[in-house]
Amino acid sequence: MATKRRTKKAGKTLYTFERGFPTKGAAQRARDDAYYQRALTAYRFWYPTVSLEGVFNGYRKKGISENQSVGILACKPHHVFYTPNADTPYGNALVDLKNGPMVVDFPPGPYIAVAMDHNDTWIMDAGIPGPDQGKGGKHVILPPGYQGKVPDGYYIARSATYKIVFAIRALPSDGDIQAALESLRKIKIYPLQTAHAPASLNFVDLTDTPLDLTPLAWEDNMQFWQKLHEIIDYEPLAQEFRAMYGLLKAIGIEKGKPFVPDSRMKSVLERAARDGRDQLLVSAFASDRPDRIAWTDRKWEWAALIYDSADFDTPSGPDLEARDRWFAEAQGESPAMFRRKEGSGSLYWLGFLDAKGQYLDGGKTYKLTVPQPVPASLFWSITVYDIGTRTMIQTDQNMAALRSMVELRAEKLGKDVKRADLYFGPKAPTGKSGRWIKTSPGKGWFTYFRIYGPQKSAFDGSWKPGDFEVVK
Repeated sequence: MATKRRTKKAGKTLYTFERGFPTKGAAQRARDDAYYQRALTAYRFWYPTVSLEGVFNGYRKKGISENQSVGILACKPHHVFYTPNADTPYGNALVDLKNGPMVVDFPPGPYIAVAMDHNDTWIMDAGIPGPDQGKGGKHVILPPGYQGKVPDGYYIARSATYKIVFAIRALPSDGDIQAALESLRKIKIYPLQTAHAPASLNFVDLTDTPLDLTPLAWEDNMQFWQKLHEIIDYEPLAQEFRAMYGLLKAIGIEKGKPFVPDSRMKSVLERAARDGRDQLLVSAFASDRPDRIAWTDRKWEWAALIYDSADFDTPSGPDLEARDRWFAEAQGESPAMFRRKEGSGSLYWLGFLDAKGQYLDGGKTYKLTVPQPVPASLFWSITVYDIGTRTMIQTDQNMAALRSMVELRAEKLGKDVKRADLYFGPKAPTGKSGRWIKTSPGKGWFTYFRIYGPQKSAFDGSWKPGDFEVVK
C-alpha cells in the first residue's frame, strides 16, 4: 500500500506526498505558493521604485520631461501625490544621467532639497540640510560608472540609476508663498558639459494645473509589474540588490528579456499586488511597533519609525517595517527628514485616531487643541489627507491645511494666546470657519502635524498637542 504524507501548517493540510513525492496537484499548489510569496516580498521591496515612476509619469503627462524642464507649484488638493504639504512650494527636476553628469546650482537662500534615484533611494541633500547649508553652491550628480573628472568647486554625489528626481522646496518668508515659489526660478540646472556657458532647464508653474504623481492606478494590479519591468530594463543592475533581482527573475521579470506571464502567473501577481499594497497600509496605519508612539498619553505616532538614518539602515540591517510604513505614506526620503534634533529640519507626527482610539471618520466633527506657542523656530502646520489615496483631502472647500504662517496667522495667534482650537468635520462649527478643514462623510482621513525648526520642548514632553476630540 502506498504511504501518504501531508505537510501541515496551522492544522491545515497544504501539500500531499505519495512515497515521498508530491502529487501533481500538490506540486502545482506549492509552485503557485512559492511564486506568490516571492512576488509579495518583491512587491514590498520594489514599491518605492514604482512609486517614484509615478512622479515621472505624472509630470510627463503635463509636458515636463527629463532634462528639459522643471515643474514648480504651490501645492493644492488637486496636486495628487503622497502626503505633500502646502507650507513650502515645490520644484521637481526630472533628470536622466545617461548623457552625463548634471549640475544643480543654488543661490544663497532658504532652500531644502534632496536628490533621489529611480529606486527612491537617497543620493544627497542640498540647501539648508546639505553641505552648502543654504549659503549657495554647485552640486553635481554623477551617473553610474562615471570615470570622468569633475572641476573643482562642486559638491559631488553619485547616483546608482540613470533617472533621478531632484526635489526642492523653498521656505516662505513671512508666509509669502508666491515669493517662495518664484525664488525657485533662481536655481540653475544644467549638464556639467555645458558649465562654461550654462543654459538652465526651463521652470514651468503648475500651481493651477491638476497633477497626479502617484502609482495609484498601478499599485494593485498587473500594471505594477509591467512598470517595474520597464524600469529594470532601463536602469543598470545594482550589486546590492542581487537577491531582489533573483526574486524578480523567479516571477518572470529579468533585465533584457520580455515579460510575458501566462494567465496562471498573472493571477498570482495580481493577488500579490493587492495583498502587498494592503500589507503596506497595515504598516502605515495599524503598526504594533512600540516605538511608533510619540507620547504615551496621546494617540499621535511618529510618521517615520526610524531617525538619523539613510535608506532605513541600522547596525543589524535595514528596518523593513519602517521602510514599508514610510513608502506607503510618502514619496522621497532623506536623513534630514528623519532627524529628531533640536533646531534641525522638521518633525512629522502622524494622527489617525481620536482620543478614544477610533479611526478618524469624515462624517464626524472633531476638535484638536494645540497649546501655544508651538515650539517651532520657523512655523508649524497640520495637513489632512485622504486615507484611500494618502493625498491631500479634496472637498469643495479646496483646502487641506491649517498653517501658522497663513490661515492661523490671519486668526492672529499671538504670544498671549494659550491654545488654538482647530476643527475638522463636514460642517464648520459656528464662528470657527477660519480654523476648520472640511472632511467627507463615508471617508477616513489622517493628518501630519509638522514643526519646522523644532525646539527643545518638542522632544522632552513638556509640549504636546491634544488628541482629536469628537464634538457632538
